[in-house]
Amino acid sequence: MKTRITELFNIQYPIIQGGMIWASGWRLASAVSNAGGLGLLGAGSMHPETLTEHIRKCKAATDKPFGVNIPIMYPEMDKAIEVILREGVKIVFTSAGNPATYTSLLQKGGIKVAHVVSSSKFALKAQVAGVDAVVAEGFEAGGHNGREETSTMVLIPAVRKVLNIPLIAAGGIATGSGMLAALALGAEGVQIGSRFVATTEASVHPNFKERVVAAGEGDTELTLKELAPVRLLKNGFYKEVKELYNTQQATVENLKALVGNRRTKQGMFEGDVEQGELEIGQVASLITQVQSVKEVIDEMVVEYRRSIKKLPH
Repeated sequence: MKTRITELFNIQYPIIQGGMIWASGWRLASAVSNAGGLGLLGAGSMHPETLTEHIRKCKAATDKPFGVNIPIMYPEMDKAIEVILREGVKIVFTSAGNPATYTSLLQKGGIKVAHVVSSSKFALKAQVAGVDAVVAEGFEAGGHNGREETSTMVLIPAVRKVLNIPLIAAGGIATGSGMLAALALGAEGVQIGSRFVATTEASVHPNFKERVVAAGEGDTELTLKELAPVRLLKNGFYKEVKELYNTQQATVENLKALVGNRRTKQGMFEGDVEQGELEIGQVASLITQVQSVKEVIDEMVVEYRRSIKKLPH
């Protein structure tokens, strides 16, 4: 499978693992890279010293390319950039912020930079900022999302029309046929988050993995747009959020007070699946079991090739 994305990152398959907070430690990232994709460490939930440890362990666990995801709006990301430059990381995916913030600094250090966007407008801004690739993430995605609610099937061809640089599709992709659809729409690679949450190597709590596997259609909702849009599994915490909206009390101040600063850790890492914040994509309804990363990627590649053969000629 050769695309501009496989050539840019020197990987076997155009499959990039999302750099998800609390899920994307060195075990997950190295496993994805070893299986032929591109693994990403999720710096958003790591202090600088923790990120340093995970980078070094990832280097010891794989001789394949891997990278780090930097959510720009998170605290300590300037220190994370210092760690990345010092430790010789070669690939960085930035998100949740202005791509111009770190792109030129990283590229001067010989680092390939991709930036995550949710619209054609922001894709163009990322291209102007000089990034090497863009990830266009549709409404279906878990974690932080766009306010526009543009679905992946609409977003990818729209972004492809205005973009010259390599394009990666994200949001609602967890299967080989989904990957084929994304490439048919104009993407040259896919970024997958939710499917890798339900793997043995993901560092989230087993309780969260079980909730992901059990999720059905309609069990997630995009909310908290007043803060930063995020797709949540419906649980006790979600109901509290919904109540603020239903009673017209969903002010920025009230939402911040409810969310606090550790809800995601409480739910995804510590396993409190009722009162914690559980971020996951709509595609959770297609995930039916916890598997190893290698099993996931192998299945995707086989299904991708079978799907091509099934298409009418």
